[in-house]
Amino acid sequence: MGDLAIDFCGEWYEPTDEDIFSIGREGDLEVDDNPYLHRRFLQIARYDGIWWLSNVGSRLSATVADGSGGMQAWLSPGARLPLVFSHTSVIFTAGPTTYEFAVHLKTPSFRQETSSEASSGDTTIGPVVFTDSQKALIVALAEPMLRREGTGFSAIPSSAEAARTLGWAITRFNRKLDNVCDKLDRAGVAGLRGGGGKLATNRRARLVEHAVTSHLVTADDLHLLEKMRGDGEA
Repeated sequence: MGDLAIDFCGEWYEPTDEDIFSIGREGDLEVDDNPYLHRRFLQIARYDGIWWLSNVGSRLSATVADGSGGMQAWLSPGARLPLVFSHTSVIFTAGPTTYEFAVHLKTPSFRQETSSEASSGDTTIGPVVFTDSQKALIVALAEPMLRREGTGFSAIPSSAEAARTLGWAITRFNRKLDNVCDKLDRAGVAGLRGGGGKLATNRRARLVEHAVTSHLVTADDLHLLEKMRGDGEA
């Protein structure tokens, strides 16, 4: 096995130091026959002893995070970043489908230590505090990814579908979605607002990508869906 390996849907790929490994609708890793996905979207290659992930597409972006969720970056078209952790998750959305693959390094440049801290009540991510109902909204959108095991692909629910999951009216759902996206946008999370102050049309996908890779929500939070259906306004 080489220094770098890629896992997608349980299939493993091991590019050599000389390869330019392409990922997209076509390429070395053919993700899916999805017309919204670039033929070649991402590339992985080694330059000067460092593995790099590059976005060679023109429209789509990817969310990249280390295994602990402590480091996260938004890789926009034309950008690239070094792959330096033992485990890196890459999540991106094309049309209605969100995809995830993992990159594993045998000799990472950085090793991160994680510490678990007990918490209760509201959820805090950096300067952002979420109520149970706001967090439940994120869980409802991320539910397909949270229930999936391993890497692969899933469909992000529409706002109407997520509202039904929570037992909410669509007006309540949209109001809380605005609040959640505004909080994260003010905290510096990219991709949740469009130009001119308008909310981005793909904000649900970006919200899910951020929430899953940062471990803002996990499978342990799925119980919030039942809690919201059983409770009144939170």
